[in-house]
This record gives sequence, C-alpha cells and structure tokens, in this order.
Amino acid sequence: MYICFALNIRELYLLRICSSAMNRKLYFLTLFCFVFAASAAIAQGKLSFEKETHDFGTIAEGTQATYEFSVKNVGDQPVIISHVQPACGCTTPTWTKEPLLPGKTGVITAIYNSTGRPGLFHKAITVTSTAEEPTQVLYIKGDVGPKDLKSVATQEQKIMSPRLAVGRTNYNFGKLEKGQKAIAKFQIKNTGRQSLVIQGIKAACNCVQYRVSEPALKPGQTALLELRYSANVLEEQNEVVTVLSNDIVVPTLKLTLKANVVERQAPQDMLREGK
Repeated sequence: MYICFALNIRELYLLRICSSAMNRKLYFLTLFCFVFAASAAIAQGKLSFEKETHDFGTIAEGTQATYEFSVKNVGDQPVIISHVQPACGCTTPTWTKEPLLPGKTGVITAIYNSTGRPGLFHKAITVTSTAEEPTQVLYIKGDVGPKDLKSVATQEQKIMSPRLAVGRTNYNFGKLEKGQKAIAKFQIKNTGRQSLVIQGIKAACNCVQYRVSEPALKPGQTALLELRYSANVLEEQNEVVTVLSNDIVVPTLKLTLKANVVERQAPQDMLREGK
C-alpha cells in the first residue's frame, strides 16, 4: 500500500513537471506569434503629403490650372498608388506609377479645366494606395474670373496685385539625346503686395512639367521654378512655356527652352563594344 502511494506521488510529480514544461512552450509560442503579428502590422508604408489643399486663387476662365502635390513614403514598406479619382470630370489627375520605396517621393498632378466654369470651386481628389491609410483625400480650390482679368481689374487692384518677376526668360539645354529628360531652373520673385501663386503652365509640345519650391510667395520672397523638359523631337527645338499666375497686371509669363535633340548614342556604343 505504501509502495503504491509512493509511486502515485512520483507519477503526479512527473506529470506536473511535464505540464509546466508544455505550458512554458505554449506561452513562448503564443508570445512569439503575438510579437510577429504586431511587427508585421507596424511594418507598413505610409504616405505623407507636403500639403493636402492647394488654393489657386483667382484664375482667368479658360486656364488649365495645374498643381503637383508632393508625396513621400515615410513608412517601412513600399507603397503603390493604385488609383487617383477626382470628384468630377473637370479635374484630370496623373500620378507616380512606380512603387514608392521607403523615404522616396512621388507626385500627384491635378489639372483643373476652368473653361465654362465661372465662380468658386472646391474639388476633392481621392488617392487609393497600399499604404497604412488606404484612401486619402486632396483638395484644390479657387475662383474662376473673367477671361481677361487684366481689363476688368481696377487701378487699386492692380497696385495691390502680386507681381511675378524672373531673372531670365531663356534656358539653353545644349545637346540632348532623344528621350532624355532635363531640368531648367529659373529664380522667380514676388515684387507685388500680395502672395503670389503659380497656377500652371502651358506648352504646345505637352513635353514640359513644372515644380515650384514654394507654393505661395509672400511679398519680396524668392523661389525656384523648375521646368522638366522631355526631349521627344529631333533637331533644334524652341519650346515656349507660358507660366500662369495670380499676377493681375501680367497674368502670363513666357519662358523659352532651347535644345538640340539628337539620336541616342548608347545602343550604338554598346554594339561596338560587343563586336
């Protein structure tokens, strides 16, 4: 009887040890799964916009008002912007199609067609992506005035108007290969009495995009205007780019981009090296 009792005690002790070991394994396994799931949830891409609303101010009817929203991936994983949907057909968006790696930036361009749309406007643009926040909304707003703002402005309005000044109006890229992209930089200044806003550009070739270092220039402030040119047509090129602003006195500023576009040389050089 005593022997049987001793054996039972021993068996119970061994079972207790085994049970404790299994509980410890189960605990660590559960903890590992929890930590792994938490880290997977945290490691996501995240989009941060330089600004979420852009005000074009007052623009002349017929202007294709354009603005580039700068966006940066501040997360830990790549982000793909899958779709950009404007609230109406009056706005045409384009966006960076390549995956945005952590720390990299892209652009979402909004073009508002003011033709036949006088008065105030405030439009939403929904951005869909694989980021931590899958949908984000951007806004563009402004006021569409008469086609010829200069003629209807009073003398007092002209005195108080922002004024767009630029150091030079020509930029020569020199020789460019077909398909090559290059950037012309112009320093601009607001010499007026109210904030200056660059509202867009026009180019007959549809081969120029723009970016301004400051969305709105205060009186006396300077900024950098970049014109990104894509060389698509051979031979000597003179592209006239019209810069649109809320300057009432001179609402359009013309800049000229020059380039000598030649055929690409890299494939021929690689072929010679192969031979």
